[in-house]
Amino acid sequence: MNKLFSTMGISKQSFHQYHKRLLVRLQEEAYLVRLIEEIRKDHPTMGSRDMYFKIGSSNLGRDAFEDLCRQQGFMVKRTKSFKQTTDSSGVIRFDNLTGELELNAADQLWVSDITYFEVCGRFYYLTFVVDAFTKRILGHSASQRLATEHTTLVALTMAIRTRGKDSLEGLIFHSDGGGQYYDKNFLGLTARYGMVNSMCKYAWENPFAERINGVIKNNYLVHWEIKTFQQLVKCVDRAVKLYNHEKPHKSLGRLTPIEFEKSIFAQEKQSDGEDSAPEKENQMPGGNQPSGLKGNNPQAQILLWNKKINNVKPCQKTVNVI
Repeated sequence: MNKLFSTMGISKQSFHQYHKRLLVRLQEEAYLVRLIEEIRKDHPTMGSRDMYFKIGSSNLGRDAFEDLCRQQGFMVKRTKSFKQTTDSSGVIRFDNLTGELELNAADQLWVSDITYFEVCGRFYYLTFVVDAFTKRILGHSASQRLATEHTTLVALTMAIRTRGKDSLEGLIFHSDGGGQYYDKNFLGLTARYGMVNSMCKYAWENPFAERINGVIKNNYLVHWEIKTFQQLVKCVDRAVKLYNHEKPHKSLGRLTPIEFEKSIFAQEKQSDGEDSAPEKENQMPGGNQPSGLKGNNPQAQILLWNKKINNVKPCQKTVNVI
């Protein structure tokens, strides 16, 4: 290789620097294409130059951004597109590990996505990390830039602190193929806690993360008067708190995510030592998760656990009294 570098008149160091810059550029373009498609869903006729100034945080210059829009076919009005948007040549992608996954516990699968929210003509970026089984938003961030250290890294760090565990060995972290999810610092954090990375190619392969984006934006943020980024940060914190603590879910037996977690954690603690793992599994009827994944029905689990506690133990006490 040294002879090749010498023949080309470049140093090994300059070649690797160029390769690093190219990879960063590809990662940036991959996410921008996905972001542009999301923007076009809300603003079908918005021009590329308007999008450039609204996005604001792109590392691409104006002309390069417009060239990207032209290459991807965004210079004309588009109907809903199902083309692959976040996969680029030279970009790392992990396999999708959620296809046949059966959900039956918290901290089995976390899902995440980045979306945008417009405030006074400027786009800001929201990132959420959600437990797919309990539906609780464990971590989130609101940022002015798309950089990993402002988006996914912040949200994941918050999620890890929320759980307060030294290890999350075997937990699957599922996301799209955005560059913020395979940044070396982000992957270093998932590896440190024993997580396994999983990625989808299409938005419909990460349905619950996409749904959370819509719930927080359309059920909360759009109804509040938000004029500054600082207000947005506070409103996102408020929306997440309301969602976790006060929004009941049909799939969780009309419990909120926080109530559901308290219920299953308490029941699991009481059940320790009483039933073997196979016996517990037999008590959990199968069902389809709202996220589209296969798995056990949380509502049915609550009913079974409550029946076990409320019916069996009281009967034993009644017999003793008689």
